[in-house]
Amino acid sequence: MKKWSIFGLLILMLMLAACSNDSSANSSGESSDSNGEWKPKQPIELVAPGGAGGGWDTTARSVAKVMQEEGIIKDDIGVVNKSGGGGAIGWAYINSMKGKPNHIFVSSPPLIFVPLNGQSKLDYTDFTPLSNMIADYGAFAVKADAKWDNLNDLFADMKKDPSSVTVVGASSPGSMDHMQFVKLAKAAGVDIKKIKYVSAQDGGALTQILNGSADVYSAGVAETVEQVKAGKIKVLGITSEERLKGDTLSDFPTAKEQGIDATFVNWRGFFGPKDMSEAEVKYYEDKFKEVSESDAFADIRKKYGWEEMYMDSEEYKDFLKQQTEELGGLLDELGLGK
Repeated sequence: MKKWSIFGLLILMLMLAACSNDSSANSSGESSDSNGEWKPKQPIELVAPGGAGGGWDTTARSVAKVMQEEGIIKDDIGVVNKSGGGGAIGWAYINSMKGKPNHIFVSSPPLIFVPLNGQSKLDYTDFTPLSNMIADYGAFAVKADAKWDNLNDLFADMKKDPSSVTVVGASSPGSMDHMQFVKLAKAAGVDIKKIKYVSAQDGGALTQILNGSADVYSAGVAETVEQVKAGKIKVLGITSEERLKGDTLSDFPTAKEQGIDATFVNWRGFFGPKDMSEAEVKYYEDKFKEVSESDAFADIRKKYGWEEMYMDSEEYKDFLKQQTEELGGLLDELGLGK
């Protein structure tokens, strides 16, 4: 009996040792080293919750390109598009990846707007904010031969009759393109409850401006540059604090320099599944910071008119909370809050 007891004790000790060795592995089979540092053991998947060529897609592919070409991450990185629902399809996909921190996604203000207007049950608190990367800005453009030459001309007409002007954007009502226009129009004294906004999520917003079925194109700055160069549209104003640098971009006047005391920032950053460990978050924070500080990414920011806006995970959480309170109030005023 004594021999069997010793044998059983040895078996128990071996089992405990095996458990100890496995304790550093997370549910996805990825592990931390002896210093508590984590790195993915599987390829990283960056999800863009929209179609090819959009802001999320461009940001994800630009970051992935810099990570690989600069040797910041030597493992495979793939960008996958999960479009639909204003981002909600992509968010639901990552929500199903709990415990798999090699799956992350890029997002922006719709992650606040869409849940607040009741179109998604998931919001930023259902994920782990990792790092914000850039600040992008909105632009308000009209047909090249339109009667308005600046925002004050446009808003003067809208103060008389808000519904006489049709605003078109690619986002749904109560989301990005709609709300950036609403925020500035409110600051200019327009009755925002009477603004006529048309959603062209099929990509036909610019066509509606050019054929005269809509008057004002609310979009991202980068989406207007080529059409301005071609002489088809003109930009009445942008939502940044100061003029942007770069060819054509520097010609776009800000709303603030036109006496409209409001701005709107289209922040873009990365999120992972909920309940990521400190080591997992630290890994991504460091990598994204390295991308943000690289000359290669500085060149990309310049190309698209983006500005540097890096935030680590804790800063990002505080910022998102503040944004939710501010933008939620604006949606409630429009009657679009859930």
